[in-house]
Amino acid sequence: MILLDGKKTANDIKDEIAIEVSTLIANDRKKPHLAAILVGKNGASETYVNAKVKACKKVGFSSTLVCLDEKVPESELLAEIEKINVNKDIDGLIVQLPLPNHIDEMKVTQAISPNKDVDGFHPENIGRMVLNLPTYLPATPSGIIELISRYNIKTSGKHCVVIGRSHIVGSPISILMSRNNHIGNCTVTLTHSRSKNLKQITKTADILIVALGKAGFVTRDMIKDGVCIIDVGISRVESSVTKSGWKLLGDVDFDQVKDKCSFITPVPGGVGPMTIAMLLQNTLISAKRDIY
Repeated sequence: MILLDGKKTANDIKDEIAIEVSTLIANDRKKPHLAAILVGKNGASETYVNAKVKACKKVGFSSTLVCLDEKVPESELLAEIEKINVNKDIDGLIVQLPLPNHIDEMKVTQAISPNKDVDGFHPENIGRMVLNLPTYLPATPSGIIELISRYNIKTSGKHCVVIGRSHIVGSPISILMSRNNHIGNCTVTLTHSRSKNLKQITKTADILIVALGKAGFVTRDMIKDGVCIIDVGISRVESSVTKSGWKLLGDVDFDQVKDKCSFITPVPGGVGPMTIAMLLQNTLISAKRDIY
């Protein structure tokens, strides 16, 4: 069993980005600039946004964080987005999800300029991805592809089973894994809450990508020997053995399955760090204007 070390791989990518940023600056180009909008006081969202700001500093990016009250009118949030859309100094914009219930997430997603949509969620960028055109890939699926690539995992002709069909992870990774690319050419089965005989399906997977949000959902009897498992899920559960009183678990029961796997991502330290690294990569692409 080989552990897919997302933390180390993400740090390698950040080091590569930092070198590119130094080259840009040496050639009298401006620093890439990432802006983030945070609405409300969600603890997990604050932690994640702060990690993104810290990562920007590490690679030499400029960053802007706009914090808005939880009760901010939707119109005011949309106005903040438009300010950043027209600001030529800013290369990438993310609006941290989830948003309060009174705000339409899809309306917000569509309000972000496609050429600054470094999260890769805008319908125009999703469409370009489906057509295999140059675009910003959604950060988490892109991180999965990069992790698979850097560990030289063979995908062509393999059966890839995806559990979860969210527009953030499950749906886009199913498309990416089926594309006619170096990392791709899989036969993909996308499963979800209405799928029948799930265990029979997952036991045929050569590559199993799990993005469900249910701690320990995938157990030993659901996989075959030699499977490669990419665990995207992360749940915070109470624990009597940690100082904090809680721990983070993935969608896969790691201890149960690890000795049956050829490759597996840990949680934490697997896909999570890769998501931030690919967000930075998209921002660098935007700054270099390599797409639009």
